[in-house]
Amino acid sequence: MDKICYFAPATSANLSAGYDLLGLALNFEYHSKALGDKVTVSKASEPGVQIGQIMGVPKDALPFSPDKNTASVAVKALLDHVQYSGGIVLDIEKNMPLCSGMGSSAASAAAAVVATNHLLDLNLSKKQLIPFAMQGEKAASGNAHADNVAPALLGGIVVIRSYFPLDIIRLPVPDNLYISIIHPNIEINTAQARSLVPPQISVAHCTQQMGNIASFISGLFLNDMKLVSQGIEDWIAEPYRAISIPGFSLVKQAAIEAGALGAGLSGSGPSMFAFSDSIEVAQKSALKMSKVFERQHISNHVYYGKISTQGAHQIF
Repeated sequence: MDKICYFAPATSANLSAGYDLLGLALNFEYHSKALGDKVTVSKASEPGVQIGQIMGVPKDALPFSPDKNTASVAVKALLDHVQYSGGIVLDIEKNMPLCSGMGSSAASAAAAVVATNHLLDLNLSKKQLIPFAMQGEKAASGNAHADNVAPALLGGIVVIRSYFPLDIIRLPVPDNLYISIIHPNIEINTAQARSLVPPQISVAHCTQQMGNIASFISGLFLNDMKLVSQGIEDWIAEPYRAISIPGFSLVKQAAIEAGALGAGLSGSGPSMFAFSDSIEVAQKSALKMSKVFERQHISNHVYYGKISTQGAHQIF
């Protein structure tokens, strides 16, 4: 086998209750194709990792340098770990907006490492591949966080119990839990968004945030949507990042008034998410959120549906 292609889905991270700790895989379509990235990995005669093509985005929108592209950085970390001295070429096909808060950099890194793992018969599990994909995230944002790459690889909803050592837990996905995502056409750089979050928070805010994540996770296990709803509040990142989203509080209010369980920033933004307990409310929430942006003359794209329980998987 000289070539293999894997797809990794878009993701939503933080989910209000879990800054850098919670994330989930999205099951949406964009331009009539699954929302996410495909990466084709091929063996090459020259040693090292190279980027062949980047499709689906404007020219020069993403770096071709192997030291800067999230996919190649992740694969290089993997190859260094296994001491592989051969050559690898990555062809990337993106089918999601850049800088969207839906895990664009994570999808490329996740698809690239799992495809390389398969091509070279390394026999590493998806969980074992997460640290290498995290190095791709570090190249994009300056921080090796796992809340996007873990669900992109594993699917479903995940919580990072610990970063040192890394410990990822897959959480239940209730059948009656739906998610809406609204992506306004404004750009927010992930690294800049991370810089807005203060390095220290008060004990009071930390205590409240711990209660929220406990409520959210308990709600998933118990299939108790009231507990899920009570956990959808962010005391760490959202208060500082929300100022970058025009009409943020109005968009959030619109989702709640439509019947959503709660709403907040998807990752670092600009996308926003809302959870609902039915597809009808998910659709209504998405459309209500969209109208708030439209009244501000901000074009946007709406998604709603189930959470994907399938992570990165082989295309060919």
